[in-house]
Amino acid sequence: MRDISPEHKVSPRRWLLAALVLFLLQIAILYFMGRVPICECGYIKLFEPGVNSPGNSQHLADWYTPSHIIHGFLFYAFGWLVLRRAVKAERLALAVFIEAAWEIAENSPIIIDRYRNATMALGYSGDSILNSAMDTVFMVLGFLFAARVPVWLTVTVAIVFELFTGWLIRDNLTLNVIMLVWPVDAIKAWQGAIG
Repeated sequence: MRDISPEHKVSPRRWLLAALVLFLLQIAILYFMGRVPICECGYIKLFEPGVNSPGNSQHLADWYTPSHIIHGFLFYAFGWLVLRRAVKAERLALAVFIEAAWEIAENSPIIIDRYRNATMALGYSGDSILNSAMDTVFMVLGFLFAARVPVWLTVTVAIVFELFTGWLIRDNLTLNVIMLVWPVDAIKAWQGAIG
């Protein structure tokens, strides 16, 4: 495989601009999908502690924020695998593309219904645009963390996040994926027992 000459390479700034455009496109698409800009309660909180509350997935952060940070860890690893020779900014643009695509899909009627029927999110009505945008911001923070620290530390933080949220709210990224893809009645019953 031949190398691309320096004058034909895309600069890191352009990849960062591409990531920003993808982020803004995510926000615009969510707006045109009819998502609410902020919580219908009319105010913005830094953190929503209630998992099964109407404010969940509506404010700046919630108990699912660690999952989005872990997305950043995973997307960094994926970018390193598939774009090994690329600059980090190119990998970041790929990560933002994947996260933005997920945020749009997650807020589509089919996925909202799937969450309601197969997971503990019985009253889930989708994210506010603010929360969805912040999910992407937290993913970027996770990506940047993974890009700067040793692999063992990234893996340790991911495990701690998963164990802590699994213990505290009976949900985490792993359980969320399992229940979305292949629901397990025993897990749903255990999650539903949260008081």
